Amino acid sequence: MNKVLAAALAAGLSTQVALVGVSMAQENRIDQVRPDAPELAPYGDAAIGVRTIDLVNKDQIDIVKVEAGKDLPRYDRPLKVEVWYPAASGGAPTPYEGVFLRDGETRVTLHGKAARDAAPAEAETPYPLVIISHGYPGNRFLLSHLAENLASKGYVVASIDHKDSTYDDQGKFGSTLVNRPLDQKFVLNEIERLGGEADSFLNGLVDTQKAAIVGYSMGGYGAVISAGAGVTEASVGYEWGAPEKTLAVHQAGSESHNALPDERVKAVVAFAPWGMERGFWDEDALAKIQKPIFYIAGSVDDVSGYDKGVKAIYEGTINADAYLLTFENANHNAAAPMPAPAESWKKSEKLGWAPFDHYADPVWDTVRMNNIAQHFVTAFLGKYLKEDEAMDAYLNVIPNAADGVFAKNEDGTFKPEHTYWKGFAERTAKGLTLSGRMAGSN
Repeated sequence: MNKVLAAALAAGLSTQVALVGVSMAQENRIDQVRPDAPELAPYGDAAIGVRTIDLVNKDQIDIVKVEAGKDLPRYDRPLKVEVWYPAASGGAPTPYEGVFLRDGETRVTLHGKAARDAAPAEAETPYPLVIISHGYPGNRFLLSHLAENLASKGYVVASIDHKDSTYDDQGKFGSTLVNRPLDQKFVLNEIERLGGEADSFLNGLVDTQKAAIVGYSMGGYGAVISAGAGVTEASVGYEWGAPEKTLAVHQAGSESHNALPDERVKAVVAFAPWGMERGFWDEDALAKIQKPIFYIAGSVDDVSGYDKGVKAIYEGTINADAYLLTFENANHNAAAPMPAPAESWKKSEKLGWAPFDHYADPVWDTVRMNNIAQHFVTAFLGKYLKEDEAMDAYLNVIPNAADGVFAKNEDGTFKPEHTYWKGFAERTAKGLTLSGRMAGSN
C-alpha cells in the first residue's frame, strides 16, 4: 500500500470514528451507566412510564411583583411537573423533545428509557414518592437521569418546573427563596390528591406516606427548609433577598415554618444545598432538622461553599441521621446535573459562555458522578423509604475510600482484611469520602 493511499484510508477512518462519536453525543443520552459504575447504579427491573401534569397553587403571593409599601399581590401559581413511574410493560422509549438549555433559548432532545403515557404497573403495594427540585435556574429535566433510574426501581418520581426559576422563565431571586419549600409541599399534597382520584393514572400507584425530597442547589436549599431548618431573622431582612420580608414565612420558630415539615416526608437528599455561607441558617436552626438527610457535595464548591457551606450544614444536623458524600476536587455541579447535551458545547451569544459549564465539572466525568449518586441514593432511599436493612452495608463504610483495602479470595469471597466500599469494584472508589452520623450521636 502506498503512503498516499494509507494516509487517505487513515483519514477516512478517523473521520468515521469522529462522526460516530458526534452521532452518539447528539443523542444526548441520560441513561448511561458506565462499566465501572458501583453495584446499585444500574437501572432496576421495572419498565418506566412518564407523563406531564399541570398543577396550579391558588392564591399565592406573587413575589416578583411585590412593591414596597403596597399590598402583597397574589396570583394562581402554575407548576408543570414531570412524573416518572413503574409501567406495565416496556414500550419503545419516547425522546424528551423541546427541552430548554441553560440559555433559555436553545431546545434539545434527550434520550432515555421511559415511554410517554405508558400504562402504569399494577402494583401489589403503592410505590414511595420522590419529589425532585432543580437549581436556579434549571428545569424538571435537569435530574431526569436520576428520576428514570429511581422509577425503574419502584418509585413514583415527580420533578417540578419551579416558576420564576426555569431557564426560559428566570425571575427575581426572591421568588425562589420563598417558593421552593412551598412548591415542594404543594406538589406532595397534589400527588396525594391525584393518587386518590379514580380517573388518575396515579390512583393506587403512589404511597405519599413514604415520600422523599431530592433537591439540587436552590432545590437543596428548599429541601433543607422542608426538613426542618427555618431561616435566620437576618436573612429575612436581606435587601437582595425576598422583598418586604416575605421570607419570614420560613423563619425559624414562626408558626408558618413550624407547620411546614411534613410527617409524610421520611427522607431528604440535598445536592450542594445553597444558603449556609450567606447566613440563611444557624446552629439552632440546623438542630431542628429531624428528617434523615443525605448531603452530596464537591470539595471545591464555589457557589454553595464546602467547609463553611454544605459541610457546615451536615455538621449542624445533629438530631437526624445524616450523611455527607464528597467528591474531592469537584465543584458545584457534583453529581446532580445530567450529562451536558451536545448542543451546550457551543458558546452562547446570550450568555457569553458555553452552557456546557452549567452541567459539567472540570475534574470529574458527569456520567461517573451520576452513577455514584444513583448508587448512594438507591441505598439511602432503600433504607429509609423501603426499610431495606440490606442497604446499611452500602452506607456504613470507612470515611475515606482511599483508605480502603481490597482483598478478595480466588473464589470471589472477601478476606477478613477487606475494607473497600461495598458495591465498588477495585480501584473505583478513589476521590470519594462518606461521613455518617446517626441522630443524637457525637
